[in-house]
Amino acid sequence: MRFRSALKRLSLVTIATAASLSTTGLAAPDLTEGERGKVSRISDGDTLYLDSGLKVRLAGIQAPKLSLGREDFTDWPLGQESKAALARLTLGRDVQLRYGGTQRDRYDRALAQVFVGSPDASGAIWVQEDMVRSGMARVYSWPDTQQDTARLYAAEREARAAKRGMWALDYYAVRKPDPDPLAQDVDSFQIIEGVITSTANVRGQIYLNFGSDYRTDFTVSLTKDGKKRFKKAGIDPVALEGARVRVRGWIELYNGPAIYLSDPDRLEVLD
Repeated sequence: MRFRSALKRLSLVTIATAASLSTTGLAAPDLTEGERGKVSRISDGDTLYLDSGLKVRLAGIQAPKLSLGREDFTDWPLGQESKAALARLTLGRDVQLRYGGTQRDRYDRALAQVFVGSPDASGAIWVQEDMVRSGMARVYSWPDTQQDTARLYAAEREARAAKRGMWALDYYAVRKPDPDPLAQDVDSFQIIEGVITSTANVRGQIYLNFGSDYRTDFTVSLTKDGKKRFKKAGIDPVALEGARVRVRGWIELYNGPAIYLSDPDRLEVLD
C-alpha cells in the first residue's frame, strides 16, 4: 500500500507509540524563554493578561469561544467553564512564557507556551497540556509556532476517551467525512476522521479526497504554504492514499465541504 511506503519516508515524524498514532509534524522544539509575570486577568479559556499588561494567547490550543461583546456571535458551549478552568490554573499566580517561532500576532498578543512554575522544575504545570487533558480546550496547532504537539494530542486522546469537558458534548464530537452533514458545519471548526480514498496533484494543487466524487465529497486541500511545510517535514501528502487520518480545521464549501490545510500538525495519521 502506498501509505506504508510513505511512512518509511517520514524521518521527521513524531511517533506516539503508546497510542498507536503518529502526527505528521516535526519533533518537539526547543523553546525560547520569554517573560515572567503574575496573571492579572482571564479573557477566555485560551487568553490571559499579565500584570505588565501583556496579552497572552495560549499557542497550540483552542478553547470554546466567547462572544466578548461581539455582535452576532454566540458563546460556544462550555465557554464560561473553560474560562473558569484557566482562572483556577493561573489567576494571581506567577507564570513563565516560552516561545517557539513567532512571538507576536497581528493584534500584538504574545503567542506563548505558558507554565505555572519553572518549565524545568519538578511539578511545573504546562497550562496548554492541562487545559487539553481536562477537556477544556482542544489541540489547534498554528503554522508559525511550535510546541510539543505529540504531548498535546496524547492529552486530547485521554480527555476524549474519558468524555471530559468538551468531549461529553455532541457539539465537539469528531465528525465522519459524510458530505451532507458536514455541509451543515460550514464556517465552523471541526475534527474529521476517515480514510483518504484518493489523492491528486492537479497542476500543483494537492487534494486528499475522502470519497469517490471530488465534486461533492469531503476534501482536504493543501494551501501554498501548507505544501511548503509538508515538504519541509519530509512528507509526501500524495502518498497518504489509503491512510486513516484525523484532520482538523475550518469547514468551507468548495464543490463539497473542504478544509484548507496549512499545517502538517493538523493531520494525524492513525494506525
